[in-house]
Amino acid sequence: MRAAHLLYAVLFGFLSTTGLHAPVSLEARLERVRSTLATEQAFWGLYVADVENGHVLVAQHARQGLLPASTHKLLTTAAALDLLGPDYRYRTVLYFNGRVEGTTLRGDLILRGSGDPTFGSPAWPGPDPLQRWAFQLARMGVRRIEGRLIGDDNRFDERPYADGWDIDYVTSQLNLGLGFAVSGLSYHDNVVHLRMRATRPGAPLAVAQEPFNYLTIENRAYTAARRYGEALQLERAFASEQVRLRGSVPYRYRGTIELPVANPTRYALEAFRYYLEQAGITVAATLVDIDDLPQPPRYHQRHALLVHFSPPLAEIVRVINHRSHNFYAEQVFRTLSPDGSSEGAARRIRAFLQRQGINPRGLTIRDGSGLSRKNLVPPAVLGQLLVAMQHHPAHQAFVASLPQGGARNSTLEDRLQDLPVRAKTGSLLHVRTLSGYLTTRHGRQLAFAFMANNYTIPAARIVRTLDQMVHTLYATP
Repeated sequence: MRAAHLLYAVLFGFLSTTGLHAPVSLEARLERVRSTLATEQAFWGLYVADVENGHVLVAQHARQGLLPASTHKLLTTAAALDLLGPDYRYRTVLYFNGRVEGTTLRGDLILRGSGDPTFGSPAWPGPDPLQRWAFQLARMGVRRIEGRLIGDDNRFDERPYADGWDIDYVTSQLNLGLGFAVSGLSYHDNVVHLRMRATRPGAPLAVAQEPFNYLTIENRAYTAARRYGEALQLERAFASEQVRLRGSVPYRYRGTIELPVANPTRYALEAFRYYLEQAGITVAATLVDIDDLPQPPRYHQRHALLVHFSPPLAEIVRVINHRSHNFYAEQVFRTLSPDGSSEGAARRIRAFLQRQGINPRGLTIRDGSGLSRKNLVPPAVLGQLLVAMQHHPAHQAFVASLPQGGARNSTLEDRLQDLPVRAKTGSLLHVRTLSGYLTTRHGRQLAFAFMANNYTIPAARIVRTLDQMVHTLYATP
């Protein structure tokens, strides 16, 4: 017994003199990062797991529901790839019900949407589908259309905005990818681009709409004599297609703002009429929303005149996660529901998670993009989802949808350039999040979900903390 005590004493003395200590835990090292950057004031939720075996390395407030911001898109895109498949394509159809009299179509032209977010989208290369259809009809010899242009948006329900969105998204915020209306029939991301340029000092600001004049613009903005300093203000009532511009711009100003439309179905029909007329076709037809008809059309009795297919879902999901495209995410989210409702989509996502063995306790889903401040997602749910998707049949499409560190035209373009990481960012007021995959310097693949809520310090410091924690993960044995 004396010999054993003597051995322990010798070993203790050796460890003390050589400076060796028990290894610091990963959770403690992450805590040290937050302490060094003085970001402990935020409420943090952390989850880190080994992708291969699911072993949990860090779980701090991991079951607490937190605002996810755009990391919420991981739930939407993963569920979509599972339920619809990477090769799924949306189908938008132009039906004709009536008769042809010479060069005149007399009857109903029905534009039936399927929720395609890419239909006429400026984020997608290629010709505008409505413009292409108009010129195809002209090449068929059509010179006049009489009757009705009907827009069918019934793939989704009639609630265009998600529960928990800020009213400012719709009425006053510019160029932030916010405030768009979700619809079963959508066109051009349901936004109008307002191109503006200065004229001469004291004169009105020059304003042009793209792709065509749809909104009613009251332009009270003018060109000032100063060289710098934009002071442009926008005023708009909720669900209105009338916009007032106020303020002034410097005399060298050129700029573009995106204005969401309030009635996507009307917008699509107006665009189609515009392109038909551009193709030389006279349109003597009434524009009608399908909800204003006494009975919906019976499509099995209708002739499909023209059809447009979207790109594969795998490519759409890549845009969602690479660029954090809110409109695309919302359209895909509603597509998950048989009735096109947010509630139905939320149920499908919860069921998908349960099939993956993930407990959805603490999860609240109000939209597909993460804009709603009523979403709550525990870090453990995101982390376990990332682990599950590495073993899912659609894992290649899912992983490829996440931007690599430093990837151009992505939300990580200026972040984590030197690390083997793929991750989704998230940002709202008082919220910064980051979730994804990292391969450590020793070749170990980790899934992580880092979430910071309720801080009042500068957001840039939170972002630095998130990135430094990823660097800390990289050094994990």
